[in-house]
Amino acid sequence: MSQPLFAALFDEAESRPLSVSELTNSVRVALETRFASVWVEGEISNFKAHSSGHWYFTLKDAGAQLRAKCFRSSNTRIRFRPQDGLRVRARGRLSVYVPRGEYELVVESLDPVGAGALRVAFEQLRDRLKAEGLFAAELKRPLPVFPRRVGVITSPTGAAIRDILNVISRRTRTVHVLFTPARVQGEGASREVARAIRFINQYHQRALAEGRHEDAVDVLIVGRGGGSTEDLWAFNEEEVARAIRGSVIPVISAVGHETDFSIADFVADLRAPTPSAAAELVAAHEDELCTRLAQLDRNLQRLMRYKIIDARTRVQQHALSQVFDEVRGKLREARRETDQATRELQTLVHLAFQNARRRADQIALRLAPAQLREHLTEARARFDYVYTGCQTATVARLDEKKKRLGLAAASLDALSPLAVLQRGYAIAQDANGRLVRDAQAVAPGDMLRVRLARGNLNCRVEDAKEN
Repeated sequence: MSQPLFAALFDEAESRPLSVSELTNSVRVALETRFASVWVEGEISNFKAHSSGHWYFTLKDAGAQLRAKCFRSSNTRIRFRPQDGLRVRARGRLSVYVPRGEYELVVESLDPVGAGALRVAFEQLRDRLKAEGLFAAELKRPLPVFPRRVGVITSPTGAAIRDILNVISRRTRTVHVLFTPARVQGEGASREVARAIRFINQYHQRALAEGRHEDAVDVLIVGRGGGSTEDLWAFNEEEVARAIRGSVIPVISAVGHETDFSIADFVADLRAPTPSAAAELVAAHEDELCTRLAQLDRNLQRLMRYKIIDARTRVQQHALSQVFDEVRGKLREARRETDQATRELQTLVHLAFQNARRRADQIALRLAPAQLREHLTEARARFDYVYTGCQTATVARLDEKKKRLGLAAASLDALSPLAVLQRGYAIAQDANGRLVRDAQAVAPGDMLRVRLARGNLNCRVEDAKEN
């Protein structure tokens, strides 16, 4: 079949009919040969992402539509995700889907029309993560006031690590840096950054679990210096964004320059316009505190100098004033009065001492041994006289009391019921212990208890009569 396809269809030499498969394959070969690489612009519709990773969609304009597909091996290099209604420019080759006899465009690259692919991918990922709540303000954690250990993730050969170390070493002497190198641009950079974030978090949690709190990481700086959008793209990847949000350590995003924004900036706890600014943030409080203390020290020195000068001035004024002369005069007068009172007090003390010595001498004379013996003899005589009189009075008093006691005992004995019983009388009591004084108080058969001078009788009444 060296002739063109459509000419061969009407050539008598080629009058043998073709099968559908032969014709379709011929068309496919012709299309793939003629349109091996073509650019097509149109609007995407019916976009569908298959579970295999392939994309299927339709490109259309006002007059026609073209079926298209993009294999997984190609769409992994496309920075954005197609969606219905998006106008794109596609590069690929035409082919025929033989089972249906439909021609289609096999897409190898895809670019949005009117906006860069990276910008579309950025906006799509930003909107999706925002809808999930990864940018919520309530998830933002405050930075520690005085961090002791700062983790840094950036390229080991870039200017960012040098800037961070210079700022920290210049502004603080207490912050230690734990550096984890990672590629920050190119294929696989996002994976390395996410892995470094997880590595420092594991180190931090292991240090806390083992009680090594001084080794814990207080804040984490993730970033790099400036560059093009493609250079900064590693920090726009979803893997990095989720690693930052999953970090238990507060994260500062320091990507590019002040005008550069990345997905990492939105999801981090704090955004720094540059890596140097991030270093200033972690050392800001200590630097501010040192500056404030230095300022307070200067203010305190000025205030003390002012107080001293003011006090010296007031002392000089008082020393030169008339009030000071009056005080000196009053002090001299008080000193004279004190001296006079001291002399008078010494005189009084001397007189009191002499009087006390005179009285002591008189008492000593009265307490001489001869006088003490005389006083002792007189006291003994008086004691003997008093003792003899006391004994005589005591004996007389005892005799009198004995006589009176005997008379009282005789009187009591005469009045005692027991004495009456000795004369032959008896006392009768009923069963309840009451005295029986009247014969009418008992009846025949009652039991009585009769008390005699010696012993008791239990009796039964046989008959009761009155005298």
